[in-house]
Amino acid sequence: MPKNPPIRWAGALLGVAMLTLTACGSGDGGGESEKVTLTYRLWDDQQKVGYEKVMAAFEQANPDIDVTIELLPYDQYWTKLTADAVAGTAPDVFWMTPTQFPEYVTKGVLAPVQADTAKYHKTVVDSFTYEGKLYGVPKDWGIVGLLYNKDLFEAAGVEMPEKLTWSPDGSGTLLEVARKLTVDEAGKHPGEDGFDPGKVKTYGFASWNHYQTQWMNWVASNGGKLVDRPFGKYTFNDPASVQALQFAVDLVDKYHVSPPATQTNPPTGKVTDMFTAGEVAMFPANNALLPFVAPESTFELGVAAMPEGPAGRSVNLNCLAEAVYANSDHPEEAMKLAAYLGTEAPQKTMADGGYVFPALNGLEQGYVDHWKAKGLDVTPFVEEAAGTTFPLPITTGFTGFETKLNQIFNQMYLGELTPQEAADQAVTEGNASIE
Repeated sequence: MPKNPPIRWAGALLGVAMLTLTACGSGDGGGESEKVTLTYRLWDDQQKVGYEKVMAAFEQANPDIDVTIELLPYDQYWTKLTADAVAGTAPDVFWMTPTQFPEYVTKGVLAPVQADTAKYHKTVVDSFTYEGKLYGVPKDWGIVGLLYNKDLFEAAGVEMPEKLTWSPDGSGTLLEVARKLTVDEAGKHPGEDGFDPGKVKTYGFASWNHYQTQWMNWVASNGGKLVDRPFGKYTFNDPASVQALQFAVDLVDKYHVSPPATQTNPPTGKVTDMFTAGEVAMFPANNALLPFVAPESTFELGVAAMPEGPAGRSVNLNCLAEAVYANSDHPEEAMKLAAYLGTEAPQKTMADGGYVFPALNGLEQGYVDHWKAKGLDVTPFVEEAAGTTFPLPITTGFTGFETKLNQIFNQMYLGELTPQEAADQAVTEGNASIE
């Protein structure tokens, strides 16, 4: 998944005032109104194709408004957005993520929006709520599921269980299945005499340092807590969280069912390539990765739900919102566009095109049907989204803390720090970064 670069906020941004939006007419006192041009910014070139259709429909219904779609590469998106916000020239409507949201909302860059929140996925709504107000029309969500290589399962004579389970002590069906799918060059499995962990041909599972698809899910499904509350403090050095982190490391170093950290640690790790090459049987991933993984896979791809832990299944649901710039020159029109993007027609267009799961409840089937036509059943993602989900940490400073967090957890996966040491250090660093 893409990384979030740290934001460097200039002091001038602290003075940006919140815009109070009112439902009113053009107020020009008569005469013909001039045509308004809005800028809509995104970073995904695949979704841009879908949004061109969406904006064409919006412009047809609103002939007094033109929308210019501005595409920026992700590695430039946030730096450019911050600079534009400081200069007072940010786009009228733009994509916003939960991890970036605290930085922008607390500095007055985002305008509050009106929406019937009951119609959208609750985790998406919660991810963009601040002091009781919604600051972004819910756009879409993506959720972590388990991609797996059906060919490797068949070759090993293993069926994907109806439900995978795990426990910090190693009990449960996940480890059992992963052992059967892990084989060294001599055909031995972990636990068998002669098994050589240094000469593994195929790994059963991918456990690696990736917070969104990996260890945060272990923590949540073991009853640990990432933060004490939205815009609060980090707490993942509690006993339940540390137990979960130990299990994540044990999959690599104790049970030998996952590749070593020397092959998977970011930013140079190649675990996705290992999966598409048929070297890893089970691979936790966000559904947003499907357009990239599916074409590269030379085997039959399957999707399963993430394993249940002692506290049940709790899965990260990441999401986006349509944010409105608080200092837009055209606040009424910008709000009209954002509100439209949260309605059924545009969200159905994006779902039916297989781009995203829409945030608006009840439209998931279009996305499911798109992938079904390609031979892939993605209903486990939908089933997970109906269960217990959690957002990425919503607190200020995360984007700057992320690099340090990855460095600390790289050391943990390499065995240079114990899970308790890594968690204590990360929580201390993270809480120091909170403004």
